[in-house]
Amino acid sequence: MRVMVLVKATEESEAGEMPTAELLGQMLAFNEQLANAGILLAGDGLKPTTKAKRVHITGADRRVVDGPFAETHELVAGYWLWQVRDMDEAVEWARRCPPPMPREGVLEIRPLYEAEDFGEIADAEQSGRWDDLTQRMRF
Repeated sequence: MRVMVLVKATEESEAGEMPTAELLGQMLAFNEQLANAGILLAGDGLKPTTKAKRVHITGADRRVVDGPFAETHELVAGYWLWQVRDMDEAVEWARRCPPPMPREGVLEIRPLYEAEDFGEIADAEQSGRWDDLTQRMRF
């Protein structure tokens, strides 16, 4: 099962505050543990939303909105993509994570859809294309 682990943003991360050298070292060590265990597929920190854009799609209309965006608690500061047995294993790894933010950090774990999740909605050709595409995207 693949899961995305979202590191929620804080006022400090949205202000562009960088981690301390100590925190950076802890996060690098944690990422090495994930990689050595075969869990880590991808992961990165995200720059603040002052550098971001949103594209709102309504039918054929596309509207671009420049950041920054309000409601810091709804924003993402970074992510990992993990391959785990199940959600329990993902939670075990998340509990080992050093604090991702100086004061308080929140990790959100969300399972990714796999081709089989679409069941009868996707025909055999679509399922094959989905599997092929996800295999090409893996590191």
